[in-house]
Amino acid sequence: MGPKLLAEMRRVMRARHYSRRTERAYMSWARRFVVFHGRRHPAEMGEREIELYLSSLATHGKVSVATQAQATSALLFLYREVMQRDIPRPTRILRPRSTRPLPVVLTPGEVRAVCNQLDGVYRLVAMMLYGSGLRLLECLTLRVKDVDLERREIRVRRGKGGRDRVTMLPESLVVALQAHLARVRAQHQRDLAVGAGHVALPGALKRKSPGAARAWAWQYVFPAARMHLNLATGQPRRHHIHETAVQRAFRNAVRDAGIAKRATCHTLRHSFATHILEAGYNIRTVQELLGHRDVRTTMIYTHVLNRGGLGVKSPLDMLRDSSVMQR
Repeated sequence: MGPKLLAEMRRVMRARHYSRRTERAYMSWARRFVVFHGRRHPAEMGEREIELYLSSLATHGKVSVATQAQATSALLFLYREVMQRDIPRPTRILRPRSTRPLPVVLTPGEVRAVCNQLDGVYRLVAMMLYGSGLRLLECLTLRVKDVDLERREIRVRRGKGGRDRVTMLPESLVVALQAHLARVRAQHQRDLAVGAGHVALPGALKRKSPGAARAWAWQYVFPAARMHLNLATGQPRRHHIHETAVQRAFRNAVRDAGIAKRATCHTLRHSFATHILEAGYNIRTVQELLGHRDVRTTMIYTHVLNRGGLGVKSPLDMLRDSSVMQR
């Protein structure tokens, strides 16, 4: 696959405002597709080669349904949008078995134990993930203007699927978040004093409002400890904390808390949804807070509620006070 085709693929995705993660994933699938077929150029291949590759992912790669679907979308994007070829969606392919594992959920006590193992900014991030139901990158990419301390709200801009939403800001985090923002603002003032203080801006805002890059409102709530030099502009910038640093700290905290569950940062979002459903809140409300397009996505949490299947009391528990249980 030539560099010109890769560059064109990147250009088309950026013109359509695809996320950087989607861009990296699609280009990776395009490269793997080419390597699988002996580095033949995509122009020399078509529907048959796509079907062979996707079937191989299921039979030899043992990938999930979602992974195969992403690979399909990437290759269709390459042919339809970049190469302008009308390739039909593959139908004659072997598909993985459709399974949907239940999400891992921590109990409130386990959440407390993990947070107690974290310090500083990592502790605050974990508490916001659990307290507001945020995805990790949604939390780390928050700007100062997106946090409304008075209304106790967090505005998530361009979340998964490009959707905006409003979720809660826990009352118990207000004081800690105020102190954190005060430290971040002092750091930003020091950056401005040495001619820095720039931050990356979304879309065309840099052209429409050049001064916004140094404005306090547009700074990240969780900025990185170090600045980096943007090669395109020559500006010293401060990005947000990298997600791998938080993931590493959380993984160590789970281990140190002695929790024998395969918990990740995203587990805190699962726990948020499960616990507020257990508290009796309407599933539609939970759907809005999580930003799910379809309520069926939210309904997965009804299967992991800490109340037995669908809230039904076990018949064994009905025998608790009987003579059977006294033996």
